[in-house]
Amino acid sequence: MKTAFIINGGQTFAHSGGLFNQTLTQWTKETLLKNDFDVRVTDINDNFDALAEVENFKWADLLIYHTPIWWFQVPNRLKKYIDEVFTAGHLNGMYASDGRSRLNPAINYGTGGLMHGKKYMVTSSWNAPDTAFTLPGEFFDQHTVDAGVLFGFHKMNQFVGMERLNGFHFHDLEKNATDERIANYHREYIHHLQEVLASEQQLPHPQAC
Repeated sequence: MKTAFIINGGQTFAHSGGLFNQTLTQWTKETLLKNDFDVRVTDINDNFDALAEVENFKWADLLIYHTPIWWFQVPNRLKKYIDEVFTAGHLNGMYASDGRSRLNPAINYGTGGLMHGKKYMVTSSWNAPDTAFTLPGEFFDQHTVDAGVLFGFHKMNQFVGMERLNGFHFHDLEKNATDERIANYHREYIHHLQEVLASEQQLPHPQAC
């Protein structure tokens, strides 16, 4: 992989300025450039042309989504982006159909994607602490982010043929967003991203952080 498309879903709305995801997008871009990637970036706060965005998806070997989680979903502007861009990708390099045949419509749903060979990674940022997902009796009933809130998001990418890479989730970023916490997350995330790139490209293994 040598081309990467980053989608910054950090929407500016109400009390959220999207600043963390702007910073995260910059961390990702800098790391990819150091690993000799060509990089394109879309910020969902900006106006966009759906057909031009489809071309970014078709161009990239690796797609990286950065999104906060609002009310247990992606922000409305990111959802609008997905709806319009993925629809514009129908019979235009992203997917041909839902994969079924009229001769036997009960099987093969979700196999009509055209983006096989491409890979994606998603990060999410939360007010919820990680313990809300892991401790018995806590809010998310010990369901992981990926198997719970982001399950449909992963299926969306699978639908168009992309393969999932291990993502990274940032927790407790409102009540506990200390400088130390952000610095630790920076170190942990860059190490994670370097490991993902090393695995996919057989790059030199990253030094311990």
